[in-house]
Amino acid sequence: MSGTYKHEILKKLQHANGEAISGQQLADDFELSRTAIWKYIKQLEEEGYVFETIRKKGYILKSQPNLIDALKIKAALETETFGEQIIFKETLPSTQPEAHQLAQQGAPAGTIVICEEQTSGRGRMQREWKSQKGKGIWMSVILRPNVPPYEAPQFTLVAAVAIAKAIEEVADIRPEIKWPNDLLIDGLKITGILTELQADPDRVNALIMGIGINVNHETDDFPEDIRDIATSLKLQTGKEIDRAKLIARILLHLENYSNMYVESGFQPIKKEWENYSCTIGQQIKVSTINEVFYGKAVAITNDGVLKVQLPDGETRSVYSADIEISK
Repeated sequence: MSGTYKHEILKKLQHANGEAISGQQLADDFELSRTAIWKYIKQLEEEGYVFETIRKKGYILKSQPNLIDALKIKAALETETFGEQIIFKETLPSTQPEAHQLAQQGAPAGTIVICEEQTSGRGRMQREWKSQKGKGIWMSVILRPNVPPYEAPQFTLVAAVAIAKAIEEVADIRPEIKWPNDLLIDGLKITGILTELQADPDRVNALIMGIGINVNHETDDFPEDIRDIATSLKLQTGKEIDRAKLIARILLHLENYSNMYVESGFQPIKKEWENYSCTIGQQIKVSTINEVFYGKAVAITNDGVLKVQLPDGETRSVYSADIEISK
């Protein structure tokens, strides 16, 4: 329970927007002694939070460490259930296997596994994903939508909208969505999404949504071979981004859009996806397991399928592929 008090005290001070809150008010709000409040404040200071104490007025939160531990994320949450269970590890090979195991053990929807560093992060097609310590967001979210397995891939599109909206709100910069699972800024990759499935033949048991975001990277944090195709929010905005706040907004929108999808399908989300899209209307190269072809991306369907018009006028439906936008 002490952890709950600590994050609720922190949340109240965060929401005070620089106004002082007295120790007595905090004590009354949480039915604790003023000594207990003082001890929680000291614990927070040991974790890197800085408070100003004004005599006869109280505590003002002056600065926060740019951490992504459970305490700071929970203090920023505005969700109904997403983020109630947070598994935080300093270092993991990848958050995906850990989330898979938790899902098989019955972890509820909205459980997240998050770390400061992945040593073996991966994206689609088992590609390596560089996950520098303390720079980005490396997390997996467990979803349990009541949908048939064939609808699972559409949740990648749902997540892309949720993440794009959160980035726009927190970093004040508008990313673009490249079908099916990347977010770009100025044509450079900033986010990858990996959706994996646990299912019976007729129903989804769990979706494991892996999300990797380059947040506070400097140019030197990227390997030389990807510096011309990757970027970070800090590089694009010129300012450090609060990762815990961004995570909280992602969880809020992911919860809302996932519920919307289960209730009404992809149709009400499709327009927002199209507004963020940098794919529709572009000449693209499409690489599937079996072939490579070129054409113009003309639309996505209500099922999230990409429609590509070939040079001869034929329209192809693309369900899964890597695409490159022609320059």
